[in-house]
Amino acid sequence: MIQFLVMAFIISVNPVYSKAIEYPIVPGQIIVKYKDGHKKLKLLSKTLSVSSQSIKSVSDDIFLLEFNEKISVKKKIKNLKDSGLFEYVEPNFVYKAIGKKSSKNIKDPMFEKLWGLKNTGSNSPKPSSRLGKVGADISALNAWKITKGDKNIKIAIIDTGVDYNHPDLKKNIWVNIKEKNGKPGFDDDGNGYIDDIHGFDFANNDGDPMDGNDHGTHCAGTIAAEHNSIGITGVMAHAQIVAVKFLSDDGTGSTVEAIKAIEYATKLGVDIMNNSWGGGGYSQALKEAIIEAKNAGIIFVAAAGNSHDNTDNTPHYPSNYQVENVISVAAHTIHDELASFSSYGGKTVHIAAPGHNILSTVSKGKYDTFSGTSMATPHVSGVLGLYLSKHGFKSFLEIKRDLLATSVFSPSYDRTTIGGGRVNAEFFLRKIKQPRPSKPDPSKWITTAITRFESLHPYANDAKYSKTFKPTGAKFVRVILKEFDMEQNYDQIKIRDKNGIVIQTIDGKGLNLTSDYVRGDEVTVEFSSDPSVNFWGFQIDEIQYIK
Repeated sequence: MIQFLVMAFIISVNPVYSKAIEYPIVPGQIIVKYKDGHKKLKLLSKTLSVSSQSIKSVSDDIFLLEFNEKISVKKKIKNLKDSGLFEYVEPNFVYKAIGKKSSKNIKDPMFEKLWGLKNTGSNSPKPSSRLGKVGADISALNAWKITKGDKNIKIAIIDTGVDYNHPDLKKNIWVNIKEKNGKPGFDDDGNGYIDDIHGFDFANNDGDPMDGNDHGTHCAGTIAAEHNSIGITGVMAHAQIVAVKFLSDDGTGSTVEAIKAIEYATKLGVDIMNNSWGGGGYSQALKEAIIEAKNAGIIFVAAAGNSHDNTDNTPHYPSNYQVENVISVAAHTIHDELASFSSYGGKTVHIAAPGHNILSTVSKGKYDTFSGTSMATPHVSGVLGLYLSKHGFKSFLEIKRDLLATSVFSPSYDRTTIGGGRVNAEFFLRKIKQPRPSKPDPSKWITTAITRFESLHPYANDAKYSKTFKPTGAKFVRVILKEFDMEQNYDQIKIRDKNGIVIQTIDGKGLNLTSDYVRGDEVTVEFSSDPSVNFWGFQIDEIQYIK
């Protein structure tokens, strides 16, 4: 198992985005790929003037170079790039599981608590005083009238492992019969991996992908917990879950382990890869592994991230790779709103799915409630599994087109996802396209002054400000923040439409920011601060509308 120094970072600028971002890396490690198809370890050792023990093969012509941690990774990369021998040289980024616990062991869980499958408005496993939106779910019950899945559909959980002995999962766990019936310590099926009975553990390099974290098991339960009258119910009643562990028990892993995990699942011929992890910078090596999965006809479902970033501008990997088989997933709540933590992107995130207060399986036969885009991703993986069970594999273009066109529109997902909607399994299986409202004409916005709406400067702890603007006869409304300065991630302005749905959350600092528009003649601006740090606040002098 690699020991990570999480305080080591590197600035990364990928080929698509100009913004430089710091990403955690594994110190003393670099990934290289030779030009001209050189693949020999001996040749690489001679070129780098290091012992072969310092070089490890990742796959074919990709190698991991290990060196003294005191040497700057940035400097080492520059020197290797300047040699002109390599197609690319990059850090070994650190990735992590995307999601967190919301409670501790919930006893006697029931289907009624799975609001993502059937939303009654009041069936969250962590109830609040605010009722949810009835029917804002994946429409599982209607989908199951069409299909409940197929044992031939293999879904790789690329994560922290899976508790393959969990009573709610064990009948839907993939079994490598040759390894199970073979001799321990031998590669009985000749696939290059020893004792991979239920998958493989690349964090510890052995054939036991048992989950020591809970995260991977939670994802597995959402996809395919058995319909067996105990515990919870998965999106699919029938499937084969392949446990592919590359995140260690502390929830972290590196680019190298991620590549190995993806390549293993590709060799097994899985249909879908569920990837509820992220956090590293742009990696050409990792992208190539995803492309190999694409060439094998495998759908790569990935969590959009939990940093509430616009991934159009601040990329998140692996969900941001522009490869045909990648589907990026945001999280929505029981209220049919984008979760406050969820990253989003009108050009880079495809669809929203239930991801807040999600009850599912965890290790040692237990159940727990987590929140995160990690929890939204397996909902989509499960729905895609149902689709493949019903329709078989189509082109990636057709699958994504059907998935997005059949998603249910909500203002919360308009402009925050490519499809503008949340996943609906029934409509997807039946290929029933959902309507989308018209968009405003950019040339018709009318600007009007208002009585100044502002906070105190600086604002107080636990401050709350709210104001509604109602231009008569308006079809679209938005506000202009002349100035704002708020503690990022803690003090926020929310833009709500007339139904109370959050259209946009704003924090940080800026000048003359035009908010996202709301449909109808009413927009509410809502500010709240936490009990700690105070910043300058905000000021609004104008709104815009279209009649």
